[in-house]
Amino acid sequence: MDPKDAAAARGVASDDEEDPLWLVVGLGNPGARYDGTRHNIGFAAVDFLAKSEGIAVDKVQCNAAVGKGRIGGGGKSSRVLLAKPLTFMNVSGESVGKLARFYRVPPARILVLYDDLDTAVGTTRLRAKGGHGGHNGMRSIMSHLGKDNNGKDTKDFPRVRLGVGRPPGHVPVVAWVLQGFSKGEQEGVELSIREACEAVRAVLSVGLEKAVSGVRV
Repeated sequence: MDPKDAAAARGVASDDEEDPLWLVVGLGNPGARYDGTRHNIGFAAVDFLAKSEGIAVDKVQCNAAVGKGRIGGGGKSSRVLLAKPLTFMNVSGESVGKLARFYRVPPARILVLYDDLDTAVGTTRLRAKGGHGGHNGMRSIMSHLGKDNNGKDTKDFPRVRLGVGRPPGHVPVVAWVLQGFSKGEQEGVELSIREACEAVRAVLSVGLEKAVSGVRV
């Protein structure tokens, strides 16, 4: 039996080793009430990327809004599945894990875009791996992508942190991330979203190592 037919029979998508698929995930909460909040900047980044690349994220699979296409630059691109989990932030891993298993995407080819309290508004950070830093969406993803060699939840997947800043004074973190950005922050938000998308394009064209070092296309 052809490998692709065998994969289909098992209820999973076949993987193309010569043109591997990347899973690019933006984190947020579903529903109009959360649009524009700090916690949903990952959704906003994927929406911006999808629009600029002409990819329609209009199908639902594994409890996520998804869309397929190609993204890259400088004459090289990669197949990509853009995804926005519809599970609510704290259980995002349920959707991401299902997509990863269905499409047979290893953690090394799962790129997650999410809000980061420890990064200033207007700033992005591309990292090859790392911990969850207290972010419940990232914690959930780590718990659904398997274990590392030490039997712990894997941290070995790339991510782009989009800065939302720490709350002022005694404002609770939970309340802060569910607030919108101020007018004075909008320019920085737009900048960080554009930079996050540039980082994704770099990863998918020149590779993760060069992209982390600062190469852009």
